[in-house]
Amino acid sequence: MTAAPHGNPHPTHDDARPVVRALTEEDVPLFRTFEDPGLVGRVITGVGYRTVAEGGDYRPEWTWVALREGRVVARAAWWGGKDDTEPVNLNWFDVLEDDIEAGAELLRQARFDVEYELILPAGWSEDPRTRAAAEARMEAVTRAGKKLLVERLRYRWTPDNGLPERPGRLEFRAEPDDEVILDVLRRVHSATLDAHARHAIEESGLDTAAQEELDFFHWCPSPREWWQLAYTPQDELVGLHIPAHNPGGPCIGFIGVVPEQRGHGYAYDLLVESTHFLVEHGAEFIAGATDDGNFPMAANFTKAGYPVTEKRINFV
Repeated sequence: MTAAPHGNPHPTHDDARPVVRALTEEDVPLFRTFEDPGLVGRVITGVGYRTVAEGGDYRPEWTWVALREGRVVARAAWWGGKDDTEPVNLNWFDVLEDDIEAGAELLRQARFDVEYELILPAGWSEDPRTRAAAEARMEAVTRAGKKLLVERLRYRWTPDNGLPERPGRLEFRAEPDDEVILDVLRRVHSATLDAHARHAIEESGLDTAAQEELDFFHWCPSPREWWQLAYTPQDELVGLHIPAHNPGGPCIGFIGVVPEQRGHGYAYDLLVESTHFLVEHGAEFIAGATDDGNFPMAANFTKAGYPVTEKRINFV
């Protein structure tokens, strides 16, 4: 996938800058006046944009609009957890297909330097309307200076999919020492297919990439006691699995096998164990994700009964 330009932008729009500003609590309804022909934004929550004050996830000060003659031609809502003081990512961004530059200008002026996660239906590229809307967004963020990092598959398991049987090959133990976890993360990331991990390593080095992963585990609201290492019956370390809750609910937080144990299909064992663990702790659904190009992990999700529900495209 490349973020090639599509749509039919009007040259006159590029010559006149739109009015770009953040919202206030009083003018939040302005965000909802945007007409999204591709309905891309609706995928995010299923219920539409809601602020924290309305029981949702978004904050007016992190929500921006671009206006022409009072009409919203682009809008963006940055997201963060309830305790975050800065946005974690941009996961809601809409722009009219004939005014792509307005969306790019909005992103330039807002200046939140975080990842953009374009959330799409699983079959988005097969629907011309959704494809055009998605490609307009990709063109706008590219004009604003972001680059494509990776496409990811998003999964959602429910009891209707059946609980996969535990292979029974490994032993799982809670590990209370963060330094031990950090060492395992370094070993896992030393040879990884994960695009986010590789990007972090290229930008800041292996130690920082491992620390960022550990920080994410701590950021999740699920108990620290859930983190587990996996061992063979001969007491050889196989890897790490993190059954977790993110703000959206139960999820597969992390699956990692150390390089010397790869080739035995152990990632499937870790995924199944995480699934059982979360179900035993009351999960009625479980979210998961992997890079589109990580064919072994994608096959594991499929084998464990996780259907693809969304496609996510990440720009940095």
